[in-house]
Amino acid sequence: MCGIVGVLSFNKTKQSSIVNPDILKKMSDVIYHRGPDSNGIWVSKEFECGFAFRRLSIIDLTPAGNQPMSTSDFSVTIVFNGEIYNYLQIREELKQKGYSFRSRTDTEVILYGYKEWGTSIVKKLSGMFAFVLWDEERKLLFGARDRLGKKPLYYFRNSDCFIFASEIKSLILHPLLQKEINIDEIGNYLNFGTSSNRATLFKNIFKIPPSHFFTLDSKGNFNIERYWNPFVLGINTEINENDAKNEIINLLRVAIKDRMMSDVPFGVFLSGGIDSSLNVALMSELMDRPVDTFTVGFKELQKYNELEYARKIVEIFRTNHHEILIDSKDAFEVLYDLVWYEDEPNADPVCIPLYFLSKLTRSSGTIVVQVGEGSDEQFVGYNWLLRDYKFYHTFWKFFVSLPKFLRKSIYETSKPFLKAINQHLPLDFIRRATQDEEYYWSGISIFPPEEMRVLLKKKFQWIAEKPWEYVGDLLANATKLSQGNLNFLQWVLFAEISQRLPELLLMRVDKMGMANSIEARVPFLDYRLIEFTMSLPEKLKVPNGKTTKYLLKKAVEGILPDEIIYRKKQGFWAPINEWLRNEWFEFASARINNSNLFKNLFEEKYLNFILNQHKNGKGKYGFRIFTLLNLALWYEKFFDNQKIE
Repeated sequence: MCGIVGVLSFNKTKQSSIVNPDILKKMSDVIYHRGPDSNGIWVSKEFECGFAFRRLSIIDLTPAGNQPMSTSDFSVTIVFNGEIYNYLQIREELKQKGYSFRSRTDTEVILYGYKEWGTSIVKKLSGMFAFVLWDEERKLLFGARDRLGKKPLYYFRNSDCFIFASEIKSLILHPLLQKEINIDEIGNYLNFGTSSNRATLFKNIFKIPPSHFFTLDSKGNFNIERYWNPFVLGINTEINENDAKNEIINLLRVAIKDRMMSDVPFGVFLSGGIDSSLNVALMSELMDRPVDTFTVGFKELQKYNELEYARKIVEIFRTNHHEILIDSKDAFEVLYDLVWYEDEPNADPVCIPLYFLSKLTRSSGTIVVQVGEGSDEQFVGYNWLLRDYKFYHTFWKFFVSLPKFLRKSIYETSKPFLKAINQHLPLDFIRRATQDEEYYWSGISIFPPEEMRVLLKKKFQWIAEKPWEYVGDLLANATKLSQGNLNFLQWVLFAEISQRLPELLLMRVDKMGMANSIEARVPFLDYRLIEFTMSLPEKLKVPNGKTTKYLLKKAVEGILPDEIIYRKKQGFWAPINEWLRNEWFEFASARINNSNLFKNLFEEKYLNFILNQHKNGKGKYGFRIFTLLNLALWYEKFFDNQKIE
């Protein structure tokens, strides 16, 4: 895993100033944390294109693995961030076709794979990746982001140039990019806790979405194309529970084995829940030494700890275990640092313990870890997701079957009452049904549009429309890819792998891990497992309407003890409700009330209502306050809290 940077110039009269090695080095140096082991810069002969690279050595630790890397004839040059788990198979296929290799790296396999198959190489890759290569003969830039968006890839484009990087902080160092806030994404951030999968909170800085590649020629012709369809298997109506369980475990065994590929020490983030515990159990089957495990807990507020269950797994599988305990003071001291590493505000408070867990891992000498993200979304693992499933198939379907005039009447009648008691999310569900919007939007809305309209000043009410515009596009994509055969749980999984997983959960893993120069791998998000679980009928995933993660729990019986499998789900979280009610309250209140961004966008009265209600124990507003605090700190860090005219 590494950090990549690059520039392509369209302006021949300014090429040497646009593609400048000194600028490239500066852009690369600012992401030193992504690759402290080595660095490199490459510029094409005519200064059309230039790349910079920071290396975290994982495979082939020799200088032969350094980047930017070129083919032997220098016709194609690449910068690549990630790992390709099936690169040895592709390498052998290429060798049979006459290609020879100078290194043992997966990077070189992508290079010659492109020479052989062109842009179709991306369909052959199994792994996590963001790469960009320059084809000198065709004068073409080609880049891609992996199917699930485990690795970030940001870009800026205007009439003079195209600039890309692993992190936004690199992009904004190029003199052609003027840093501005993107108000259009504020609504997505308030609803989802992060920006969309296509844009950022920086104006004119965009993302290559998961499972997409791009091509760009020297004349500026730019094209983005999807290369993966998660609905490829359709719905398997013939499969039974036993066959499904067996295939899940088989696929997970392969995924975990693939992700053990490394020339440096590796381990597992262990919470004591079913997902991380299964990572440990299946990895233990393949190892002749103890698995290195890493757990984080809290010094006070024991209800947030899962240490008891983590230690049970440690005892059973005799792992080489490491723990760290943190408190509100520890967390407070890194708040500004986290905002810097995140690039954009990430409203998930798990970023805090994850940062300390990553720091512990690196200090132990471990460079690669496997993590448990992606299981809950595939197997209905959240209590709120099970609730949504049952609600959708009962009350929601009944309500949307009513005549529209009746739905509208119910909405208008209930609106004053629900607003008066601050029940904005239930009101927003009624509004969605009334306005023919989809019920499920990915995750839980932090500030749903009905509450946004209370929060936003009058001239910015349009911001509240943005989340549904975005979700509507995702739904149209899902409908097209599934050829119209889309059930509720398929839509949920598609929404999750399009938005919440890549832009919130996987970015917290990438950014917090990379802040400490470690690589995190995600076996539950192996694309073959996603394709399989997407094909399973709803009745197999939720046969009784009562048990979360039913199918996975059944599949791992005999591998994990029942006390781990069937214990009440706790979830990996941080005690922000308590911290923001007590130790952090004055700080959060000051940052929120003194933010010049907030003075422009938000109603001060509602901001203080939220703060005071939470302080006085009249509601759990901690998540919303943390969402606002992160946005305020980000605006301070990247924009110096400047006034908005």
